[in-house]
Amino acid sequence: LIREGGQPFDVELKRAIIKTKSVKSQLLEGDYGYIRISQFQINTGEEVGKALASLKKDNGGKKLGGLVLDLRNNPGGLLDQAVSVSDTFLDKGVIVSIKGRRDNTDRVYEAKKQSDDIHAPMVVLINAGSASASEIVAGALRDQKRALTVGERSFGKGSVQNIIPLS
Repeated sequence: LIREGGQPFDVELKRAIIKTKSVKSQLLEGDYGYIRISQFQINTGEEVGKALASLKKDNGGKKLGGLVLDLRNNPGGLLDQAVSVSDTFLDKGVIVSIKGRRDNTDRVYEAKKQSDDIHAPMVVLINAGSASASEIVAGALRDQKRALTVGERSFGKGSVQNIIPLS
């Protein structure tokens, strides 16, 4: 490197894997929980579960009076994690269905009844920066009448891509 007015010098760089948390949460007034998902990464579904447990603990072990799920400016990410997050809040019903171009490529992801399903009233916040997997979660929760969606029109990319290896 060289800095203004200085002599050149060497700097050794070391590559590292930087892990970021995709989920943040806090307990709001009146027993309301707030969960912010910045993107859908490898452990997002698990992180949401931990956030819910933390919110319940912070609330003295009592059930939440309501929950705000903030997906604003969330560009999306991994489909399986969007399904996992949706499944956390849904007892039944279709989360997302995929229609492929070729035969036998259609898939339907349905919610499974889980013992720790969260039944507090919910609001999902979205904006023009909410895309892809975040739109899938918001749409699933809205379509199943599980949450009210509040905000702006989302990005409009509620679709799924697959990587197809080529020879």
